[in-house]
Amino acid sequence: MAVDEKLQTVRHSCAHVMAEAVLKLFPGTKIAIGPAIDNGFYYDFDFPKDTKFTETNFADVEKEMRRILATGAEFVRKEVSKEEALKLFADEPYKIELIKDLPEGETITTYEQDGFMDLCRGPHVATTKEINGQAFKIAKVAGAYWRGDSSRPMLTRVYAYCFAKPNELKDYLAMLAEAEKRDHRKLGVEMDLFHLDPEDPGQVFWHANGWTLYTTLQNYIRAKQQKGGYFEVHTPSIMPRTLWEKSGHWAKYQQMMFITESEKRLFAIKPMNCPGHLEIFNTKQRSYKDLPYRFAEFGSCARNEPSGTLHGIMRVRGFVQDDGHIICTEEQICDEVARFCAFLKDIYKDFGFDKDIKVMFSTRPELRVGTDEDWDRAENALAEACKAAGLEYEIQPGEGAFYGPKLEFQLVDCLGRRWQCGTIQVDYQLPSAERLNAQYIGADNQKHHPVMLHRATLGSLERFLGILIENFAGALPAWLAFEQAAVVPVSPDFNDYAEKVCDTLKAAGIRANAYLNDDNMKAKIKGISMEHRTPYILVVGEKEKAEDSVCVRYRFSSGKQQETKKLSEFVDYVLDINDKKGTGI
Repeated sequence: MAVDEKLQTVRHSCAHVMAEAVLKLFPGTKIAIGPAIDNGFYYDFDFPKDTKFTETNFADVEKEMRRILATGAEFVRKEVSKEEALKLFADEPYKIELIKDLPEGETITTYEQDGFMDLCRGPHVATTKEINGQAFKIAKVAGAYWRGDSSRPMLTRVYAYCFAKPNELKDYLAMLAEAEKRDHRKLGVEMDLFHLDPEDPGQVFWHANGWTLYTTLQNYIRAKQQKGGYFEVHTPSIMPRTLWEKSGHWAKYQQMMFITESEKRLFAIKPMNCPGHLEIFNTKQRSYKDLPYRFAEFGSCARNEPSGTLHGIMRVRGFVQDDGHIICTEEQICDEVARFCAFLKDIYKDFGFDKDIKVMFSTRPELRVGTDEDWDRAENALAEACKAAGLEYEIQPGEGAFYGPKLEFQLVDCLGRRWQCGTIQVDYQLPSAERLNAQYIGADNQKHHPVMLHRATLGSLERFLGILIENFAGALPAWLAFEQAAVVPVSPDFNDYAEKVCDTLKAAGIRANAYLNDDNMKAKIKGISMEHRTPYILVVGEKEKAEDSVCVRYRFSSGKQQETKKLSEFVDYVLDINDKKGTGI
């Protein structure tokens, strides 16, 4: 997403105003850094030991900020020498450290407004009047180690939202409120899908409802991959250090790997599946006629993500990918990338995510394997594949994998949030002689190294399910819902018929439950609607039993009310929904 530089300048200028306000209200506070970020800015402060800054202080700081903005004070830029800077900020230890770390000869600038001076590269707006006093709001307070180092002082980070216009802030706050209602962590508990144990960070405990949802999604992707010409395999979760050294992961990715030891040998829990797929490829001699060869695996991976970055089931340490690797010739790259793009769009369509897909092209990172010539070939091949597939993309410099460039596919949810899920990567490195030495016999009867395309459609199943739960506020598409139909008798006299209906649905492959407890019908329906978000509630009584029918109450979000169907008609209706997929009920 392109950065709005003017808005970012407003945000950074507003951060300076907040720092000034905090210093006036809390004398003795030391200031650190205050950059603009997405949707606003933050500033790090070191408050006096007897001062505790909390949400109760937000209103006072905002009031002082608006007073400063009303002055129309200029942001005055000044270039200073290193010696001058050290004198100007002699009482600010964090600024002194930053100044001392600056390379000799680098231009040092300060910005001053309303008597407050800060060390800053800029740029800034001309005057404080360019910042709308009604378009910012202090959001939250958090702890942050100085320079991200846990051995350094813990500072107080104050976050704020900031926009160009008040209505933009209002819309954003409304979106946040809606997002809070849809939070997958909250709904995961309400719907009895999963839980997260703080003693086992980054690991998901799936309950019966959630696992039904999980396996339904997994089986859907499995069927798609089989039709797409993939061969599903399964590789070990723990593999020896020697393999990871050959692949390059030990040198370039080890900080993200969980390491274990057995019989004086080091092993790693796999963070990726690609080396295992090349191990399978290498077990027999392959011909160019065998290519492309498409591997697929629901690979269980583990990555040692920092605990501070974990977020529900969307950022975890243990996860499963709908992973795949296409072993092909260089000449087949264009066709395979185009084929995968069509495959991905077809799948996203079934979830309602096909309207606005953004493609990001990530180029060579600083930490990488292979020569510049190899990277030139890989990036050029991927660019040509995009051209052949008719893909428009934005460049993300330096964001590629350590072994190759990649395309990332970002989808947009109902709140306008972007999520990166699918990816395809061009890799000349892992199959090379220097790495895992994959080979095939070409038409010239000589040995050649293939190219490896790493691809995932949903990415982490855990993360994709989190996105789905929030996008649909738990009311998942009928074909995907863990409970598709709930059978509710109007009274205990019709429990036998309710059980018969439920058994018929289950026999047809429809996920159904009969609710035969002692609660009254209205209480059952309310509980089912709110806790399970079940698409179809089937009310059965004397009339339905006599006619072998069901009274179908459609989920509250469908726009339909209710109608009576023959049981056989309802079965056909749901099976058709299951077959067509999509977001309707």
